[in-house]
Amino acid sequence: MTLLEINDLWVKIPDQKEYLLRNIDLRINDGEVHVLMGPNGSGKSTLLKTIMGIPPYEVVRGSIKFMGKDITKLKPYERAKMGIGLAFQSPPRIYVKANYIVELMTRKFRTQRIPYSRFGIQHLIERNLYEGFSGGEIKRMELYITLIQRPKLALLDEPDSGVDVDSLSIIAEGIKELIENRSAVLLVTHLGYILKFIGLEVVNRLHVMIDGTIVYSGNAEKALEIILSEGYDAFREGI
Repeated sequence: MTLLEINDLWVKIPDQKEYLLRNIDLRINDGEVHVLMGPNGSGKSTLLKTIMGIPPYEVVRGSIKFMGKDITKLKPYERAKMGIGLAFQSPPRIYVKANYIVELMTRKFRTQRIPYSRFGIQHLIERNLYEGFSGGEIKRMELYITLIQRPKLALLDEPDSGVDVDSLSIIAEGIKELIENRSAVLLVTHLGYILKFIGLEVVNRLHVMIDGTIVYSGNAEKALEIILSEGYDAFREGI
């Protein structure tokens, strides 16, 4: 069954002329894993935030459907209630203790408590959420909270950005758990480091975004080989 369906999506910031996303078409089925790659500033994070309904992005044309329902005009909390979860690349600070947020989410989503030690966050749980966290600590906490939600669709924004190898391994295990739980995943990555840890065999499709539009959708192994050997210019020129 088609879980997420995006048709001819054009997005910009209000009062600005330039489109940040143009002519985006994307379909993700139940339980599928899709990877979105592209150079910095190509619109990858903008697409995830638009799917989630995060301001200030405005859909000028096209539609976003989730489980057959048009969600283009829904608020972020309404999309979250439907089963969409977003792990931010740089989440906003929240001046509330992390353990309070975790407890609240665990009750709300009626999920079993995940041991903090599995994600190496046990020393962070008494602190304000994300305050003074390192890059790896932020990414591990974001993924931990996403797992608690057990989303139908997990939007993961550069989980491998600014983290060390130890954190990458922990984050990859969390992503594998999402996949095992039958969450569909749309994972944004710039260089693809995380794919070495989760394995290309779990990826259904890899998409490449250049200048706000998806220029390639297809085999992950083929695309990654081109990216690593020739860079993104190969996709600008056509492959």
